[in-house]
Amino acid sequence: MALTDSSSRTLDDHGISRLLSREVKLQTWLDVEAALAQAQAEHGVIPREAAENIKANAKYENLDLALMDEIYRTVGHGFVPFVKVFVKACDPEAGKYIHFGSTTQNIQQSSQSIILKQVNRKFLELTRQILLNLADLAEAQADSVMAGRTHGKHAIPITFGYKVATWMSEILMSVQRLEQLEPRVFTVMMGGAVGAFNSTGAVGLDVQRRVGEILGMDVMQIPSRAINSPKVEYINALALLANNFHKLAEEVFQTSIEEFGEVSEGFKKGTIGSSTMPHKINPKLSKGIIANAQKLYSLTTVGYFSSARPFEADSTSNMLFDGILDEAVGLMREVIVRMVELSATLGVNAERLHANANLNHGIDNSEYIMMKLAERLGKDQAHELVYDLAIDATVNHRKYSEVLLENEVVNSAFDQAEIAELLKPENYIGLSAEIARDTARQVRASCAPAHSPSTNPTHPRK
Repeated sequence: MALTDSSSRTLDDHGISRLLSREVKLQTWLDVEAALAQAQAEHGVIPREAAENIKANAKYENLDLALMDEIYRTVGHGFVPFVKVFVKACDPEAGKYIHFGSTTQNIQQSSQSIILKQVNRKFLELTRQILLNLADLAEAQADSVMAGRTHGKHAIPITFGYKVATWMSEILMSVQRLEQLEPRVFTVMMGGAVGAFNSTGAVGLDVQRRVGEILGMDVMQIPSRAINSPKVEYINALALLANNFHKLAEEVFQTSIEEFGEVSEGFKKGTIGSSTMPHKINPKLSKGIIANAQKLYSLTTVGYFSSARPFEADSTSNMLFDGILDEAVGLMREVIVRMVELSATLGVNAERLHANANLNHGIDNSEYIMMKLAERLGKDQAHELVYDLAIDATVNHRKYSEVLLENEVVNSAFDQAEIAELLKPENYIGLSAEIARDTARQVRASCAPAHSPSTNPTHPRK
């Protein structure tokens, strides 16, 4: 199950929970049965009048749910009670042709694919919204200088906009992945008990193709119930998207710590962070993203093991995939609704970013100085010289500018004013600002057609 907290009840899930409801599941079962009947009628398998009656009565409100539960307690089968109450909802003659030549998994798995496709489209819509929010942030902070960090230590300067651009670049890959997998993952199957069309023969292929057309779905090339790799692929894709958001949330979680003070989650007056510490303003959105993403990763391994079960079908595998797909979608829902809010409300403290970039008094620009000296000395000799000077300043707690000016080689190459300029982090950010703006433009170009201003919350940024 998804990991929920107070945020789960305050954030809009954009209709995802509705798509995962029992009502939608049962209605989709009805839709698939109706499409099957229509396709069979068109190919002369069942009477056209029966198909028309089945379609007319394939409505959730026509199902006797109390009777369905009662039958379930007697027969102990997850799908037969549905068939029996649907038969009762139709005319007696039409009822004879419900679920004709198909098996439980054909209807349930096809239905699951239809629902997951709708959920996936919702995830894509919200991810594009997140990307557009981040594009705004990247442009706003394109020139905000900060310390680049590698291995937990200062490296060389970047801008916050560049950092956001790297986030967007990975998320764009996930969008492509979720779009590209649709024809493989979201398919319908009508091959019968083992997928070989035993009860229908050659016409079964045409019926399956037509069912797909009616439902707007692709079809499985071989509708085997033992083929589960597309489900594993989808869980993997969700895990990768969650990982993109997890990475972002980790950076927010860490750099909102007071010692960094570089970013902060949006805060609304009256929100309480602790029942005992009045001052607490916690990164609630980030922690929910981190926790749910980490749980989602674990489902991929379960999927791999379950996909390898032998023979033409295995109910243990069916049960497990039903469970982990539901859980994966639930976890992704918790991650993505938080990410929509976080991306729209993240506050950036540009002054603190710049101050932290200067914590080492210019030593982060050692590569810059080395590259300038390399024009005279060569790269290796310049590296050796600057290394000695930087270590001297660090170990002996000396001012780096003074150490540089005391060195005869450096002093002959640069005067005091030039050294001061070389040590400013804003003078060595490479293409950070350009990359930030260019990536923001790319995001808008790829996301704008699917973007609706009415679904994009606007919040003032700090």
